[in-house]
Amino acid sequence: MKQEERRQQTTRQLLEATKALIGEKGCHVITMKDIMERSELSKGAIFHYVRSKYELFAWVLEESLTATNDRFEAQVERHPGAFEQPMEALAKQFAELEEAGSPTNKVLMYLLGKEDDPVVADVLRQYYERSVRFSRQWIETGQRHGAIPASVDAAQTAELFVLLSLGLRARTSIPGAGKAFRAGHFASFVSGSLRGESNS
Repeated sequence: MKQEERRQQTTRQLLEATKALIGEKGCHVITMKDIMERSELSKGAIFHYVRSKYELFAWVLEESLTATNDRFEAQVERHPGAFEQPMEALAKQFAELEEAGSPTNKVLMYLLGKEDDPVVADVLRQYYERSVRFSRQWIETGQRHGAIPASVDAAQTAELFVLLSLGLRARTSIPGAGKAFRAGHFASFVSGSLRGESNS
């Protein structure tokens, strides 16, 4: 097996083991020993790629962003200049924002409680910055293709969308929180904002 194939296989094993353990135990009690046993990888193999479970949690966040971006770009490539298909690719991911059991949501809430740790703070900063960067990139792609008006402020709108998505994610950990604003409403709000429509 080539080195790159081995790296991809190891990464996949670690990600799947980590997500499974998050679903079973939550983030607080998972240890590197648990991950080693579940992934069936040696300590040396794991520590060749990561030094802590926080780095694995960062991979979980990264995977979610990358998957959404890949779906968006695939739709832009298939339907250049269209608005609906790329928007649908993003809207499908919005449902995860309100899933309490989502590994991404569980990891994010766990890490937000440990933001004083410099490693965790760096993971959170990178996740936020990358979320905003992807969001802005999607808007600017639509503007280049004429599907989104140039009058839409890409930087401001991108950050607004990320802030709202983080709010939806955070709400999943608040028992009994109201749900008058759902993922579908968020999708409609995003779609209207990107078309330059008033949401008032």
